[in-house]
Amino acid sequence: MEDTFKHKGLRKKLVDEIRAKGISDEQVLQAMNSVPRHLFMDNSFIGFAYVDKAFPISSGQTISQPYTVAFQTEALQVKRTDKVLEVGTGSGYQAAVLCEMGVSLFTIERQRSLYDFARILLPKLGYHPQFFYGDGYLGLPTYGPFDKIIVTAGADTVPLKLKEQLVIGGRMVIPVGNRQHQVMKIILRINENDYSEQEVGNFVFVPMLPGLADQNKDHQ
Repeated sequence: MEDTFKHKGLRKKLVDEIRAKGISDEQVLQAMNSVPRHLFMDNSFIGFAYVDKAFPISSGQTISQPYTVAFQTEALQVKRTDKVLEVGTGSGYQAAVLCEMGVSLFTIERQRSLYDFARILLPKLGYHPQFFYGDGYLGLPTYGPFDKIIVTAGADTVPLKLKEQLVIGGRMVIPVGNRQHQVMKIILRINENDYSEQEVGNFVFVPMLPGLADQNKDHQ
């Protein structure tokens, strides 16, 4: 759990690189400068923690490229008072960035090993989202509606159940497409029945999968 001066220096350099690529929200940049990304990575890749690239984690998943995390977070336009749903906890890195920004975070993951990893690591770092093991396509209707929803895996379509869990005026950021290529979309809920949709860039995420990786379902 060590975060050395070297780590902090590399992290600042990474944040400067992300800023140079066009991320301008200082709240996002400050949060990413505070979260020790190396603690979320497999030991074999820890030396590359502050390289602006995605790397494999367990269960065939990845920890997203830092620029992508910054891009999605900036597009989400969160405020400290926001109630946010994250679909795809993964390593927990994106969740940590959102918690650092002060939101009330609900995060859901379908891979048991990743769910267990994140719910142990994040509290050790002082972050306390509500963790759920479940199907991201279904969201968390019992706990909604949400001011913001962020999806960190590539969906084939925008799930209607997630759209319905936005407040009026709420905002969702989701990559939509096939396994090789997705378009980042911003969905705004205009009223009870209407939504607007904006495309803001091309990305590649691991696919968003329905169902559960095993049959047990619980939350903490």
